[in-house]
Amino acid sequence: MFIGEYSHNLDAKGRIVIPTRFRDELENNFILTRGLDGCLAIYSNKQWEKMLADLQKLPNTKKVTRQYLHVLTSRACECEVDKNGRIQIPSFLSQPVNITKECAIVGAYDHVEIWDKETWEHYYAEASDSFEEVAESLSDLMGNE
Repeated sequence: MFIGEYSHNLDAKGRIVIPTRFRDELENNFILTRGLDGCLAIYSNKQWEKMLADLQKLPNTKKVTRQYLHVLTSRACECEVDKNGRIQIPSFLSQPVNITKECAIVGAYDHVEIWDKETWEHYYAEASDSFEEVAESLSDLMGNE
């Protein structure tokens, strides 16, 4: 399980340090792809395979299914951690989500997210404002009272 928030900078060569706590669970090789809400997502190989297996259950005759799979997989790449704990983020992934320097690396339960720090702070503030309402609506979905 991935939890916590860390700050790291993208260097001039497009590399970023992955926190040790996350590296331990991700192992040395994992998948980096576009995430939701304006971030990048890192999946362990095991979680990536599980997610793709779940997505295969969706009808590929639906355009939205194809679009999601195309965006998710077409620019996904395998990453390997170097001896300094860094990965290379290709510009075709970093540019669309404005990752240029200061980053937040966030544990998101079953995966890790890399955010532009300012984008993350804005997103977190907005999500925090509706935290109780969201908790209540999720409780309704889960059948809790």
